[in-house]
Amino acid sequence: MTVSAAPNSIRRTPGARVSVAPMMAWTTPAQRYFMRRITRDALLYTEMVTTGALIHGDTARLLAFNADEHPVALQLGGSEPGDMAHCAALAEAAGYDEVNINVGCPSDRVQNGAFGACLMAEPARVADCVAAMKARVTIPVTVKTRIGIDNQDSYAFLQTFAAAVRAAGADHLTVHARKAWLSGLSPKENREVPPLDYARVHRLAAEFAGWPVGLNGGVTTLESAAAQLEHVDSVMIGREAYRNPYVMADVDRRLFGHDATGPTRAEIVAGMRDYIGRHLAAGGALKDVTRHMLGLYHGCPGGRAWRRVLSEEGHRPEADLSVVDRALARVEPEFEEAPA
Repeated sequence: MTVSAAPNSIRRTPGARVSVAPMMAWTTPAQRYFMRRITRDALLYTEMVTTGALIHGDTARLLAFNADEHPVALQLGGSEPGDMAHCAALAEAAGYDEVNINVGCPSDRVQNGAFGACLMAEPARVADCVAAMKARVTIPVTVKTRIGIDNQDSYAFLQTFAAAVRAAGADHLTVHARKAWLSGLSPKENREVPPLDYARVHRLAAEFAGWPVGLNGGVTTLESAAAQLEHVDSVMIGREAYRNPYVMADVDRRLFGHDATGPTRAEIVAGMRDYIGRHLAAGGALKDVTRHMLGLYHGCPGGRAWRRVLSEEGHRPEADLSVVDRALARVEPEFEEAPA
């Protein structure tokens, strides 16, 4: 099957060329603010938020983000077109740059809610969600999926799914280059055990030329991201961007064409001080923020001491910015701790 070029109405989210993947319990507002101190251009995603939580829960809290996070996308979990359209409208009203449909998470909890990776088996339902959302919002509506599920892992299966969401008006498809096992593997194992099949995503991108197709899974360096961008329209970097966030420090120059080099690690920490201060003043705990900063000095002399100070002292109720100062003194020889 040959697929014609995508319509001219397709909109690209700013920063979509390279993004930090949505990750449950990881890509919180604090993490996104921290990541934005590292890269100004890469697209950031929220954790997955379910339609039920948005409709019946604390909507304002769930949609809250800092203006500095732009470009930022809300990832939605759901399968009812009306609910998805309503929540997409909430996302647009809140100021998000994109709304993304999760068709990749394999957890039991997500399956019990009839969304996530199990929706790959229902391309018409996902297409209905896309169409309903596109009818309500002007921001890009995108989809993140897998190359297959269980024993439904042929290229034709992926191609059929992609064709359905494209025809419904999806602006972008990102494919995690591993299939998902809906039973027998934990979510963690589903991120590691099924083999990566980049060639299948490359084939899809070539066949759907003119419609943006991106790749996720196993990309750990800017060099490998650049190599993938020879075959696909965009690349997501996930766990590596969290474990070793400084991997993103040169992305604006390397992959977005800016002249300036990225910030130093010390500059990134300095850029977090006001945010941490505001968070503490509002009654938040230091660890809410610093847990996302543990990997900043990954691989550096003193990096273990940095993590140890933040981990051991950051959870204490009285922990404040002096903990960050003590941690920084372990890795930046020229930094002097503020006097007590």
